[in-house]
Amino acid sequence: MKKTFNIYCDESTHLLKDGMPYMIIAYVSTAYNQLKQHNQYIKLLKAKHKFKGEIKWSSVSRSQYPFYNDVIEYFFATDLKFRAVIVNKSKIDETREEFTYNDFYFRMYYQLLYHKIDPCNTYNIYLDIKDTSSQSKLVTLRRILKIEKAIRNIQFIKSYESYLMQMTDLLMGTINYHLRGLTSVVAKTNLIKKIEEHTKISLKESTPKSTDKFNLFFIELQ
Repeated sequence: MKKTFNIYCDESTHLLKDGMPYMIIAYVSTAYNQLKQHNQYIKLLKAKHKFKGEIKWSSVSRSQYPFYNDVIEYFFATDLKFRAVIVNKSKIDETREEFTYNDFYFRMYYQLLYHKIDPCNTYNIYLDIKDTSSQSKLVTLRRILKIEKAIRNIQFIKSYESYLMQMTDLLMGTINYHLRGLTSVVAKTNLIKKIEEHTKISLKESTPKSTDKFNLFFIELQ
């Protein structure tokens, strides 16, 4: 029997010349029939902590830590899954013949999605809208994935429309912050420790391909 899954994708410091060392593309996914439960529970958490606005890494602070701690605990208590592809941008060779960063960007999306999509199931893929080129991105993603029968829908949405898109931003932020060796915000370092306690892995290394709950793939560029 086919199952349907929703995948919520986002990007962090993904531009070539943004001065940041790592490009990260990631998603949080859920079984479609669990989506309503997740949204309801996160809404309850926001009410419990009187949290306003979007869930995002940049807003993690001492005062907001109890809320974000509960969000992380909820992630690990449920069927929600996280996967990230990480690239050290200093290893990208722009001098290669016929190299374009745009093509590279889409190849990273391929690496993020293709190996975790089961053609026996169906998927709704949502991406955080960033700019005016959204429609051409959708066309390109469909073409490179070459598994349209499994993909029921691909579309861009605003991050404020989806708690799980916001959760992607949060989890992606923990990876990026940790990789850069930052420690100035205690609440952020505590969230990173919380994730390491749950996953029992280093957030600086790839996990086995078979890892489902919290999967990291560091691209080794040749």
